[in-house]
Amino acid sequence: MLEVLGLALGYGATPVLEGVDLKVGEGEFVSLVGPSGSGKSTLLRAVAGLLRPLGGEIRREFPMEALGFLFQEDALLPWRTARENVALGLRIRGMPKGKALEEAEAWLGRLGLSGLGDRYPHQLSGGQRKRVALAQVLALRPRLLLMDEPFSSLDAILRTQITRDLLAQVEGEGIAVLLVTHDLEEALALSDRVYLLSKGPRARIAQVYPVPFPRPRDPVAVKADPRFGPLFRRLWQDLEEVSLCAAP
Repeated sequence: MLEVLGLALGYGATPVLEGVDLKVGEGEFVSLVGPSGSGKSTLLRAVAGLLRPLGGEIRREFPMEALGFLFQEDALLPWRTARENVALGLRIRGMPKGKALEEAEAWLGRLGLSGLGDRYPHQLSGGQRKRVALAQVLALRPRLLLMDEPFSSLDAILRTQITRDLLAQVEGEGIAVLLVTHDLEEALALSDRVYLLSKGPRARIAQVYPVPFPRPRDPVAVKADPRFGPLFRRLWQDLEEVSLCAAP
């Protein structure tokens, strides 16, 4: 699905990332964690084609239109209703208006927003706006979904509810996900594999953690698995260690 080989990225003479190898398989959920400034968001932008590598290679086994990107801030247009915002990408791709609005309404229903399609963004709560933004991306049926801390501004209950909705949809649709997060519990609860970046500049993959919990998976119930605590502590200790290391 996605393979990153020996990737170097940066905005000047000194790379932010160097020698990074990473894979996301068909239908896999992969998370990327690391210290602030280690280049996590930079890597996502390169995968999305928004940043040219200084070296290495990014192999995508899908066309760029099959890539979805969910940012920290939603990109909802304030003059369009929730239904129209979700339908926008479908209309841009040539779907007839009636069909696009029908498809948008179905996705709003899947994400718990039935009956809210006529509301404008300012009439929605923060959690509802996030669900609309998620529906907007999923309606395009991406094969790979990139997410850059999209739920970090939400409280714990809303965040849990939306991540449950997200897991149900990506598991049901077989969508691969690459998530950047600072929340280690979230990374382990959602992922099949977690990559830890070292401190930047010249950040590299310091460790890779296979996550053994079966699917379908509940992001709260999985924390009661006896394997969760030791894996979390190991990831926390390794993150603390790389954060304290001097930059190369």
